[in-house]
Amino acid sequence: MTTYAVTGATGHLGSLAIEALLERGVPVGEIVAVVRDPEKAAPLAGRGVQVRRGDYAAPETLRAALAGVDRLLLVSGNEVGKRVDQHRNVIDAAKGAGVALIAYTSITRADTTGSPLAPEHKATEELLAASGVPHTLLRNNWYVENYTAQLADYLSRGAIVAAAGEGRVAGAARRDYAEAAAVVLTGEGHAGKVYELAGTPFTFKELAATITEAGGREVEYRPVSPAELTGALTAAGLDEGTAGFVVALDESIARGELDIERTDLPELLGRPLTPVADVVRAAL
Repeated sequence: MTTYAVTGATGHLGSLAIEALLERGVPVGEIVAVVRDPEKAAPLAGRGVQVRRGDYAAPETLRAALAGVDRLLLVSGNEVGKRVDQHRNVIDAAKGAGVALIAYTSITRADTTGSPLAPEHKATEELLAASGVPHTLLRNNWYVENYTAQLADYLSRGAIVAAAGEGRVAGAARRDYAEAAAVVLTGEGHAGKVYELAGTPFTFKELAATITEAGGREVEYRPVSPAELTGALTAAGLDEGTAGFVVALDESIARGELDIERTDLPELLGRPLTPVADVVRAAL
């Protein structure tokens, strides 16, 4: 029997990874959902999934959560600025528990990109290398859902306003990334591999056209300068630090940091990727 664990199992990606493991035929009793708040995982427990408390910031909970686990999906934390120490806690606990494989959700070109999100991912990849635990790097590009979550705003104002220039984003559906993670966890020969997981690159203008067609209302792409976007975000109530971070992400897109053409994702899945238009329609 192989025991599989997923951290952040009640989050967007983690919950989909649990579903993907079940769809691949993993017995429900062999899946461990590692969560910060077990009460939120009650539906998983009701289905027979083992729910264990594991807080990235509390190492003592992680040691117990990973006991007996063979293969682990480490979903990167969402507390930017704190993630290196948090991920170190998980990696140390996994090593102590004798976990045989860690799959980590990193970011596109983590070791070379100038994205403001990259340093913590790069540092985590280095921690994994130093740990000696066999691991696989799942370098996920953007989730299309990063944009569909803002559909109401796009449709109400009739525009996507961004400082991304003509940059392209090789985004894919979150469910596709989750399924790829399940493929790696349940398969063989993935240790030591680095997968650059991405969809077909699209511009914001193309995304706007897709939303227009799916939503039945005209949405345009309105490119602005970084300074203009910063002003708009702070006027809307964001503090300067958060606004600066959002603008820096757009600037990285403009530089081509998320523009990558790779087939790793469909090859792992063994099928075509979910079209962006389908993700948009589902969100609508």
